[in-house]
Parts: sequence; C-alpha cells; structure tokens
Amino acid sequence: MQKVGLLGGTFDPPHYGHLMIAEEVLEALDLDEVWFIPSNEPPHKEKSDTKVEYRVEMLQAAIEDNTNFKVNQIELKRSGKSYTVDTIKLLREQYPEITFYFIIGADMVEYLPNWYKIDELSKLVQFVGVKRSDYQLKSNYPVVQVNIPGVDISSTLIRERLSEGKSIRYFLPESVIDVIKEHQIYGSK
Repeated sequence: MQKVGLLGGTFDPPHYGHLMIAEEVLEALDLDEVWFIPSNEPPHKEKSDTKVEYRVEMLQAAIEDNTNFKVNQIELKRSGKSYTVDTIKLLREQYPEITFYFIIGADMVEYLPNWYKIDELSKLVQFVGVKRSDYQLKSNYPVVQVNIPGVDISSTLIRERLSEGKSIRYFLPESVIDVIKEHQIYGSK
C-alpha cells in the first residue's frame, strides 16, 4: 500500500520551511510522496488575497525539482471553508489504496481539540506533528512526531519583507521568486 503525506496550507507564498517539513517527514516515515494541498478558505485564518492560480503556480514552481512532491487541488475545487475531515473523506474515496498521513505544525497539534469533527477525523487519518524546540507536541489524539530543524520562515514574513522592499532571497526557491516577479504578486517588480 502506498503511503502519502498531506501538507495543507495557503502557501502564500510557499517557502523553504514548507519544503523542508515535507522532505523531513517523507524521509522519517519512508513515505512514497508528499502532496501539497493549497486551501481555498482555511477555517482557522483569513482567506488568502492572492489569486488561487498564482498560489498554485508558485507551489508547482517550488516543487518542480522533486519527483516525490505533488500538488493536489482538491480543496480548491470546493467552495466554502476547507475542513480537513471533508478533504480526507474525499481522498480516501478517490484513493482507497493509499494510506494518508496529515502533516501539521506543532502549533496545530496543540490546537487539535478545536478542529472541526476532530474525533471523526482522528479515525480517518494519521496525524504527523513536526516538532520544533519551542513546542511539546502534547495531544490526546494520536500524533506521530517528526523532529525538524528550526527554520523561522513564514509566508507572512516574506510578504512583509516584500512590502518593505527587502530581499527574500534564500527564503524561497528562485523559481517561486520568478513567479512572484512575473505576476507582480504582493506588489513586487
């Protein structure tokens, strides 16, 4: 049976932190692939102002050199909030031969009790919590822990740096920077 990690997010923009998490979990759990799932409307934060097609193009550019990484647009095909339980149900229907591992950050592990239909969801998918030194990863739900090196990069930081005219070099792949410049995303030129 194939083993696939799922990494959801707005990816606005995707950066080296996302890629490192995916690679570390892929290796630690001996997964076959990691699928990046851009969200349409995340339930725990504001909807992205960046056009969906730009976020997908940036994500595809970010992973283009890794054959174990794929983009799955399942949440972009639905309207309304992107609840993980709905996504997992659909993926299990579409791919019954795959065992899925849902990758979440340490901050989300602590937030699990607040997730929509968490009791049902925890029976449908194995959670994988990526552990950083500043979080304990304590949860009443089954969570496999994977330690990752600390990289303090966020999409918010990158957008702020762009708005301030600062460099984002070494924060994300050059291919993503090219997409940002081509479409003048975040007002960049």
